[in-house]
Amino acid sequence: MDAPEFAHLARLHSRGHWGIKRGLENPRLLMEGLGRPDRAYPVVLIAGTNGKGSTGAFLANALRAAGLRVGWTTSPHLVSPAERIWVDGACATEAELDQLLSQVFKVEARAGIQATYFELMIASAILAFRERQVDIALVEVGLGGRWDATNAMDPVLTVLTNIALDHTMYLGNTLESIAREKLCTARPGRPLVLGPGLDPQWILPLLETTPEIHPAPPLEADLVAWDHSLVGGRRVGLAGAHQIQNLATALEALACLRAQGFEISAESAWDGIARTRWPGRLWAVSGLANVWADGAHNPDGARVLAQHARDCGVKPHLFFSVMADKDIPAMVQSLQSMPPASVTLVRGEDERYASPEALQAAWGCQTPVIGLEEAATRLREAFPGPRLLTGSLFFIGDLLRTLKTQI
Repeated sequence: MDAPEFAHLARLHSRGHWGIKRGLENPRLLMEGLGRPDRAYPVVLIAGTNGKGSTGAFLANALRAAGLRVGWTTSPHLVSPAERIWVDGACATEAELDQLLSQVFKVEARAGIQATYFELMIASAILAFRERQVDIALVEVGLGGRWDATNAMDPVLTVLTNIALDHTMYLGNTLESIAREKLCTARPGRPLVLGPGLDPQWILPLLETTPEIHPAPPLEADLVAWDHSLVGGRRVGLAGAHQIQNLATALEALACLRAQGFEISAESAWDGIARTRWPGRLWAVSGLANVWADGAHNPDGARVLAQHARDCGVKPHLFFSVMADKDIPAMVQSLQSMPPASVTLVRGEDERYASPEALQAAWGCQTPVIGLEEAATRLREAFPGPRLLTGSLFFIGDLLRTLKTQI
C-alpha cells in the first residue's frame, strides 16, 4: 500500500473511513458513469445488524463449490481495503484495487461529486465483478439499508439476518425503526429471506406500512439442530452456536436461488460450507499461540460471544477496545458475563476510539489503558491461557497491522 504506484489507493485513504452520507445520488451516478456494471449479473443484498459477513461467507463458498463464479463484497476490512473485494475464492490485490479506483475516480470527476470511502469501494467492487465476469454477486449492506450505497442496485433476492440495536444515531433507537431502514433493501415481488430469529408476524406489518416495499411473502429460515461444529453429521467451517443461525439463513437463500434457476446441488454446497473461513470472527490469529479474535462490535454481538465462551467453558484474557459511538456499558455487561479471566484495555490512534476514561468507566476499573504497540508486544509473549481480541473489527484490524499478521 506504501508503493508509489498505488496513488489511487492513497487517494481513497485520504477520504477517511468514517464518512457517512444519507442518500443514493452518488452511488447511482457512479453506477451510471461506469455503464451499470451491477446489471451484468444477479445481485443478492445481505442486510442485518449482525451475521451479514458470516451468512455471506457461507453463501459465497457454497455457490463457488457448486461451480459458480462468485463475487462477494463485505465491510469493514481488517488489514487492507482490498479484502472487501472477493472473487472466485480470493481477495483482490492492492494493485487490482488501485486500477479499479482509477476508473471510479474518473467517473466521480465527470459527475462532479465527491463520494465517500464506502461509496468508492462499493463502486470498485461492482466494477470488479463485471470485469471478472461473475455469475452472481453477494453484496453486504453497510449501514441500515434505505440510504446505503448498496441499495442503488436491484437485487434478485434480499437476505435480512437479524435486527438489534446498533448505529442508533442514524437508524433510530427502536428495533422497529431499525427494521424499517433495513427492510428498504427488499424489492417488490422478489423474495426476502429472514434469519431464524426474526418473527414474520412482526416483520409483515412493517412491510405493509413502509412505502414502496412489497416483496414476495418473506421466507423464514429454519433453525437446524446443531452439535458443536456438526450439523446432521456435516461439518460447518465457522465456530460458534450462533453460526448455525447464519447457516440456516444461508441455506434458505440457496433454496431461493435454486428456485430462480441456479443449479446448486446439496452435496457441493455442503462441501463449500465445510471449507468456509471468515477472519476476525472466532478466528485463531495466525502466528500467535492461543490468540483468538472476534469483532463483537455491539451489545448483541458481545452477548453471543460471551455465550460461546460459557458454552466452551473458557475464561479468556480479553484485549478490549471499541469505538466511542458504541453502547460500551451494554457491551461490557455482556462480556463480563463470561466472565473473563482478566482484561487489558487498549486504545488505538484514531480519534474515533473510545477514550481511556470511557473504557475504564465501563469496566469499573482503573487499569492503565495501553496503546497498540504495547498490546502487540504482550500478545507476542508467552501466556498461560487463551487470549481474545474483541470490541471492534476496526480495533482487530489495527492490531493485526501492528502485529504484521497475514490474513
